[in-house]
This record gives sequence, structure tokens and C-alpha cells, in this order.
Amino acid sequence: MEIVYASLHRRNTTDPVPPNEVGEVLGILWAHARPEENLEHVSARSERDRLDLLLYLLTPRPGAATPPPVAAAHSLLVRSHQASPVLRRRFQAPTPEPVPTEH
Repeated sequence: MEIVYASLHRRNTTDPVPPNEVGEVLGILWAHARPEENLEHVSARSERDRLDLLLYLLTPRPGAATPPPVAAAHSLLVRSHQASPVLRRRFQAPTPEPVPTEH
């Protein structure tokens, strides 16, 4: 299993955090998840300035045509943000996907 940490940053940090926000965001992410992303579980925690997410992705089988975990998580967040008026109203758009570096 691969775990990807991500955050959605709030547009306005002075508004109160809705009490059902975590469940609402998790539902939005599940509604937009694609099978090839291998999403197994998502957890979230609301903070004043952001919503922190842990996305648990199944490790792809050798030779399977699946995106790398960070790319899959980023794609899911971008797609969900674009499709959801709730996410667009509360959170800034996800930043561009980080470019992998060679070690």
C-alpha cells in the first residue's frame, strides 16, 4: 500500500469550519475516484487554514498500467476540485503536481 499526504488550502481562514466537512469532502473524493487510481481508503482532518488528507492507494501489480501514487492522488484532487462547487468555493485549486527528482 502507498500513502500520499496532501492538503487543500482554504480560500478564507476566518470562516468557521463546517461540522460535516470531512465527510462531505471524503464523499466528493470517492465520487470522482477512478479504478486505475487504486484508491483503497481516505482519511481527513480539518484545520483552520487547510484540510489535510491521507490517500491510501493499493500497490499496483507488476506490469499494471497505473499512474504513480503521487500522480494518481494529484489527478483525483484536481478532478474533484474542478467538478465540485463545494470544493471550489471553500478551497484553493490544488497546486501543480510536483516534478519527481532523480537522486
